[in-house]
Amino acid sequence: MNWPAVKAIYRFEMARTFRTITQSIASPVLSTSLYFVVFGAAIGARMGAVEGVSYGAFIIPGLIMLSLLNESISNASFGIYMPKWSGTIFELLSAPVSFVEVVIGYVGAAATKSLMLGLLILVTARVFVPYHIEHPVWMVAFLLLTCVSFSLFGFIIGLWADDFQKLQVIPLMIVTPLTFLGGAFYSINMLPPLWQKIALFNPVVYLISGFRWSFYGISDVNVGVSIAAILGFLAACLLAVWWIFRTGYKIRN
Repeated sequence: MNWPAVKAIYRFEMARTFRTITQSIASPVLSTSLYFVVFGAAIGARMGAVEGVSYGAFIIPGLIMLSLLNESISNASFGIYMPKWSGTIFELLSAPVSFVEVVIGYVGAAATKSLMLGLLILVTARVFVPYHIEHPVWMVAFLLLTCVSFSLFGFIIGLWADDFQKLQVIPLMIVTPLTFLGGAFYSINMLPPLWQKIALFNPVVYLISGFRWSFYGISDVNVGVSIAAILGFLAACLLAVWWIFRTGYKIRN
């Protein structure tokens, strides 16, 4: 393993984050804080508890997941797309660096940024809403798995995209709607029976449900199923990345 190369890629990507800290960190934290103000303090004060948890506290896992998914995809896709756009990816491909090392460098940096953001939002939430974490180890595990999985997914999007517009298509048109419909602001048990069954086809439901369980011990679906779903998604992304580098799809042609 060429660790100096991995370190160089990782440090370059992290340095880019701190050069654009307002866009990369401050903006998502501020946006999520507005959700806490509107839904947690204003609306939440007029709503009853959801499964024994105050509404303001109930939406914290969903809001963190909403930011994590979007930022993980955005950080990783933009990070690998820029070398493609500028042509420097050919220098990377000709260097004595394996695709595993490239993926570790780019995805590791994107996952680190998302993890930092998730922890910052978690700390910021304390300012607006009191909450507790029943399973802190599992909470960190869900954070890490989500950051790594969706950073890999973003890496794939960055390799697939031909222009800057395509970088935003999947996050804006697919991931964000699925998150809003995946129980970020409500429990799917509050839906009519038919819509509860339809909601189970939304993969984000399993992420939010498992993450909420780590906070309050409540979930819409079995926690084991949630873990299996995110591990399955991680495996699928790893397989897709391996196939892309093996065939050179969207890289060499």
